Amino acid sequence: MTHPPRLVQSLSRRGADRPCPQTRLRRAVLSLGLGLAITLMVGASPTFWRVSTQAEFLRGEVDSLSIDANGHLVLGPVADEFFATTALALWSLTSASDGAIWVGSGSDGRLYRIGPDGTGSIILDTDELDIHTVVPADAGAVLAATSPDGRIYRVTPDGQTTTVLDPNDTYIWALAQAPDGTLYAATGDMARIYRIPPGGDGEVFFQSDATHVLSLAIEDGGALLAGTESPGQVLRIDQNGRAFVLLDSPYEEIRSLRVQSDGSVLVVAINSQAPTGATASAGNDAAPVPVVSATTSITGDVGSVVSAGSTPPPATSEGTYRGGRRGAVYRIAPDGLWDELWSSESEAPYDAVFDANGTLIVGTGGEGRIYQVSATPPRTVLLARSPARQITRFLQLADGSLRYGTANPGKVISLTGGRADRGTYESAVHDAETVATWGSISWRGTTPDGSRIELSSRSGNTAIPNELWSEWSAPYTDAAGTQIASPNARYLQWRASLFAGDASPVLTSVDAAYLPRNLRPAVTQITAYPPGTVFQQQFSSGDPPIAGLDEDVTETEANGGSTTLGRQSYRKGIQTFVWQAADGNGDRLEYTIHYQTQGEAIWHALRSGLRETVFAWDTSSVPDGAYRVKITASDTSSNAPGIALLGELESQIFDVDNTAPRIEVAALRELGDRSVLPFTVSDDQTPIQLVEISQGDNTWHVVYPTDGIPDELVEQFEVVLDDPAEGTTIIRATDALQNVVTAAGR
Repeated sequence: MTHPPRLVQSLSRRGADRPCPQTRLRRAVLSLGLGLAITLMVGASPTFWRVSTQAEFLRGEVDSLSIDANGHLVLGPVADEFFATTALALWSLTSASDGAIWVGSGSDGRLYRIGPDGTGSIILDTDELDIHTVVPADAGAVLAATSPDGRIYRVTPDGQTTTVLDPNDTYIWALAQAPDGTLYAATGDMARIYRIPPGGDGEVFFQSDATHVLSLAIEDGGALLAGTESPGQVLRIDQNGRAFVLLDSPYEEIRSLRVQSDGSVLVVAINSQAPTGATASAGNDAAPVPVVSATTSITGDVGSVVSAGSTPPPATSEGTYRGGRRGAVYRIAPDGLWDELWSSESEAPYDAVFDANGTLIVGTGGEGRIYQVSATPPRTVLLARSPARQITRFLQLADGSLRYGTANPGKVISLTGGRADRGTYESAVHDAETVATWGSISWRGTTPDGSRIELSSRSGNTAIPNELWSEWSAPYTDAAGTQIASPNARYLQWRASLFAGDASPVLTSVDAAYLPRNLRPAVTQITAYPPGTVFQQQFSSGDPPIAGLDEDVTETEANGGSTTLGRQSYRKGIQTFVWQAADGNGDRLEYTIHYQTQGEAIWHALRSGLRETVFAWDTSSVPDGAYRVKITASDTSSNAPGIALLGELESQIFDVDNTAPRIEVAALRELGDRSVLPFTVSDDQTPIQLVEISQGDNTWHVVYPTDGIPDELVEQFEVVLDDPAEGTTIIRATDALQNVVTAAGR
């Protein structure tokens, strides 16, 4: 509620009738005024929730929309469901020589064949859980490898199956076939690569020190490329089985290798372990902000591949990762130099390809997002959102279009170059922190002929939208601003619908105004320091003033926070109070301090208009006695009259005593060859703490009352003087509040 009102402007549909800032502000205030007439317990200053950057838009969910590098929502490419399965995950895709697409699934270990028209069937139903890799063979057949009991099968379109290799290895992660027909198979646990010549038996060609060999590719010169796990390295292996490290990445796994037509290699690397746990915050748009760009990091919520009973490639955890990032995409040039093209702090890249225009396309897990990354200048666009949680594998077709496999659920999606006719965007849930009165919602954008943008809203009092939230409102069609129709609540969400015309509409920003309910400030603690304790103000020059004593003190910048005190010292008669206060709206607080004597019903004003949380009271202005103070916090300076609230707290009883004790000396009494000096020390307010005597030599000696303990308002003393002739006896008495008096003993 301390946020100053901002001028919120919007583009009209045609951009010609955009209201001036003053008009916009008047509309916002008028709409908020309606809420004030209904709900009195709200703050006076409107707060504006604005979504206008790519990072802010990435917090929400898109459907058939793209978020460009400038943070604009536009209609995205058409993504159609090409083929659906009952599997939880589709791990592998390849196209055979007859144009069919073959797909290997997870959790059920099935091999599908899909025709160009999207109709398909199960060709092989294995006893295994996963088929992680499929490569084309001759005559329209394919080679498929299973896990966890690793085998390689040759499967024909009509379902005839023969075993090519049955090694003594658990997993077969990847297959690659050289131009001469030689087949290479990458395995796990033992991290071996098998070589199977055409018509021959397989043999171990290479064994790595890594845990798994996860990916394979063949270079034009015939060298074999291998991606490993633990460590995540890219190896080049010659025909003699001698390996050379091309890339030693900071990641644990090399998930994908693709050799490009220019001889470069596209590498996808990820981290799998999350040692410190997930950090996402559901239902709060103040959660970690996704920031996307080429060669820089992004953050966002990531889910894992949930494949019950299956054996997914070892990378599915959430949280904080080795090196602080979840994954990256590299390009290794033919000369061995490499560049990082894209990286993410939390989204796992499962695969990447270059499209027909040479633009990098990255598929990620968690939210099933597809990013488009241009090289010059480096810019990242959220191209599309998949109808699944993970994008596991891309397949490029001869016509330049893309197919991709997904997990959760397992589908094959077709991504074309066409533009969707309609798309929707659901914002993140905004937390107003208290029940709020909604104002107007407006937006900026452009709408070419025939296109339009509509917004709607819903609200609720739970962080995650559910059936207990309100229904979506009727569409808002006025970009300049419309009163939000959703019920007053703590949480708000809006949905934008974009409709195509001659071109795509563009949504650049959305503003929602609201008034948070005013919360009562609270004084949570009062500390009364020992009498005489004072603190110097910090950063002062010359003779340092006392914190809380001078009227012209420096205001603390904290909204009801605590004051930082300087060096401690002593000044008689000063009683220092320091308190802590809080305000749920973050309002600027002012304090009033009152006092009353014990047993009195009336509170007396001591000081008002305080901004600091410290006050030094010169108690010499009041009689001695037992007192308490009351601190009252007010948020008046941040709220309109009539809706400001007060919070208060009373201190414990404390004593004010600025009067020294009294000493009454009686006549000396002889006791043999010595004398006894009787005297009485008394105080009206605080107990006697210390009594001392001196006999002419300025040396003080502590003496004790007849009851042995100096702890009462009146104490009797009888001091034996060894030699009264030594000089005048001086008595010095100090009470509990350090008031001191002296008197002559005789």
